[in-house]
Amino acid sequence: MKRVLITGAAGFLGSHLCDRFIKDGYHVLAMDNLITGRLKNIEHLFHLEQFEFHNNDVSKFINVSGELDYILHFASPASPIDYLKIPIQTLKVGSLGVHNCLGLAKAKGARILIASTSEVYGDPTVHPQSEEYWGNVNPVGPRGVYDEAKRFQEAITMAYHNFHGLETRIIRIFNTYGPRMRLNDGRVLPAFIGQALRGEDLTIFGDGSQTRSFCFVDDLVEGIVRLLLSDYVYPVNVGNPSEITISQFAEEIIQLTGTKQSIIYKDLPVDDPKQRQPEISKAREILKWEPKINRAEGLKLTYEYFKGLSKEELFESNHYNFDKYIKK
Repeated sequence: MKRVLITGAAGFLGSHLCDRFIKDGYHVLAMDNLITGRLKNIEHLFHLEQFEFHNNDVSKFINVSGELDYILHFASPASPIDYLKIPIQTLKVGSLGVHNCLGLAKAKGARILIASTSEVYGDPTVHPQSEEYWGNVNPVGPRGVYDEAKRFQEAITMAYHNFHGLETRIIRIFNTYGPRMRLNDGRVLPAFIGQALRGEDLTIFGDGSQTRSFCFVDDLVEGIVRLLLSDYVYPVNVGNPSEITISQFAEEIIQLTGTKQSIIYKDLPVDDPKQRQPEISKAREILKWEPKINRAEGLKLTYEYFKGLSKEELFESNHYNFDKYIKK
């Protein structure tokens, strides 16, 4: 039985990866310090002999006994609310954390896949964004703690590959959604659905013309697995190229939930990307991958999950003061 270490395993994406690798017959070592992850996302796996959980901060130290075949580094705050609250931890997990993971991979002779992001493209001046685009990132802006951590993460990963001959893979993840997202994480999809379920007006930052491209989590996980098992060492975009404006998306959520809320507009935070769409020709050619689940189907599955949340979870605070990050 092959063994895989998944960092950030109690988070949204990490927990779905745990499910997939358990299903595929792996022994899964799940690691998380639970700053943003939640044990409820993986507690259904605790009874399995091929699953073990390690409560550990990868930014400090990693020690895993026995052999390892693969490491997937998914530990990181992943939403503006999180990395604006804990900017230092965000920088550490993308620098010290990935360094520790790469060192472990080298010691164990394991292949490592690191989770990068479309945020390495910043507020892009090229559309759609291909892997050859170097990005437009403000390193000293409020989002820089996340964007630059991920850019550093890619650089050190390639350095370990080139200098040490380490087996490395890099995935650039675009907007992803599905069950187990935190309703209070500040990202647009859970924010809209949470507001609809609470009977609040939907809040759009900016004029709503900015675009996003949403990929359902099952599609993303399939792309991750295919990249891990491929021979390609350079970054690969994985996301759904179906692009939609935020205003259109708000209308879709209102139609999905059957609510009658209004849409209100607030100022756009500093450096918020105006457009986001993956160019996925590499994923199609190298991984033979493309998304299969359309947005209507994925949103229905996600909405059913959120409807099942408790009242306490539904009304858990999801407000963060963005005022100091808004240009006046």
